Amino acid sequence: MDSWPAPDVPNLPGRAPETKIWDTATRALAIAAPGLQARLYACGITPYDATHMGHAATYVAWDLLIRAWRDAGHGVIYVQNVTDVDEPLLERADRDGEEWQELAEREIALYRSDMAALRVLPPDELIGAVEAMPLIERFNQRLADRGSVYELDADIYFTRFADPDFGSVSWLDTATMAELAAERGGDPARPGKKDPLDPVLWMAERPGEPSWPSDFGPGRPGWHVECAAIATRYLGEEFDVQAGGRDLVFPHHEMSAAHARVALANPDAFARRYAHAGMVRLDGEKMSKSLGNLVFVSTLLADGNDPMAIRLTLLAHHYRQDWDWTDEGFAAATDRLAAWRAAAMAADADEAAQGGNGAAGLEVLEALRERIADDLDAPGALGVVDDWAAVALGGGAAGSGPLVRAAVDAILGIEL
Repeated sequence: MDSWPAPDVPNLPGRAPETKIWDTATRALAIAAPGLQARLYACGITPYDATHMGHAATYVAWDLLIRAWRDAGHGVIYVQNVTDVDEPLLERADRDGEEWQELAEREIALYRSDMAALRVLPPDELIGAVEAMPLIERFNQRLADRGSVYELDADIYFTRFADPDFGSVSWLDTATMAELAAERGGDPARPGKKDPLDPVLWMAERPGEPSWPSDFGPGRPGWHVECAAIATRYLGEEFDVQAGGRDLVFPHHEMSAAHARVALANPDAFARRYAHAGMVRLDGEKMSKSLGNLVFVSTLLADGNDPMAIRLTLLAHHYRQDWDWTDEGFAAATDRLAAWRAAAMAADADEAAQGGNGAAGLEVLEALRERIADDLDAPGALGVVDDWAAVALGGGAAGSGPLVRAAVDAILGIEL
């Protein structure tokens, strides 16, 4: 499916240092991409409601990573899926009396426009589950050929014991895994399964639900195998970073990795690093569609708010941090944006004499690069620009405006 238009990104002098991120699997900071080409897979939306701030914060975080990679001289391949057929989508469509395809198309279009407004760099490949059915079928067949699947009342399950490294992403105990699986779409209590944690690979056709032909019989794929098949098809058996919200660590990322290792008969298959974003709350509760406590990007934009103020609100919190969306935080970001823009105008003075690259501008550029290279420290980067803005508004930093404006744009995605 189509992605969204890419914003222009200014070229900056020099190169950024290599970016380190916190790897969930090793529980340590690690270089995000050691090779010349950086490859990222980010789990995308299930399109049954508009883009809320939890979504926006997550995708802005990965946008920082992509910008940092490019600033360090990496080529980047970025793939994102869209789970455009799944229980929540079908349930919402049934509730509202509309076709599930129409609901998905509308929400995907809104998601694209929200991401474009926030100046999020688009994925090279935006792949929906529906369009990926043929490659998911081939992937499932490889799992069957490895003897790693079994049938239960026409549903097909993957046996987790086929993967000796199962658990190496989340490092959770079995009881916690079962609890999380039950909360997050699994069925550990279903009678007849070989193991409670075994995930469904192919769900047999249900009355009134969409289905696709398969050697396993008509039905639709499980959630985890969708991402395993898409990621390894477009990024190769091994890639640099699997990214998503922290609620995807288990079962989704654990299961997807297990599927890939078994299907490809490669213990190193799937991601080398796993990056996970924290949760955005409203009034102390995780912002989620199921709870209905959502602040939508599109609503704020429709009310005339500057999308750069929305992005600055998100960047004020470290991507791994849980935080609360508040009106006060949004107002502070709006004021910060105004101060930065005024400072950039003030620092444009003597541009011709300084060549647009005054010493103050170069210091800001270097400091921004250092902060983002350190596990995407966006709050620290904002502090760098705040300090510069205070000097510029006080009459200093003459000539630094053009370079700071370009650096803030290229590295943080904020257009001044």
